[in-house]
Amino acid sequence: MLWHKLSDISQLNDIQNLSKEQHINAVLLFKHSTRCSISSMALNRLENKWNDDERIPAYYLDLLSHRDVSNEIANLYSVEHASPQVLLIKNGTCIYHNSHNGIVASEILEAAK
Repeated sequence: MLWHKLSDISQLNDIQNLSKEQHINAVLLFKHSTRCSISSMALNRLENKWNDDERIPAYYLDLLSHRDVSNEIANLYSVEHASPQVLLIKNGTCIYHNSHNGIVASEILEAAK
């Protein structure tokens, strides 16, 4: 899985713009707690089942290092913070989000279509 590192609030504007491009199905945000075994499990399951051919750029946020970015994501998309958590952004809007054991690659890919 090809991850783009999300580490600065200013990147959220770029993600908003990217999510509006015609050749993109959606943009995936994965909020990961590097100290949480559930978060590590969700990340591994996602990476093992992910299909990089779906035109879904994937952004990885280490929320322990960048909690300010995580807080801004929650504010921007009106989605309560969770960890681990995935959000799909399409046309500047969160069209799907889930957390913990609800993070399933096939569901994310289906929601992005």
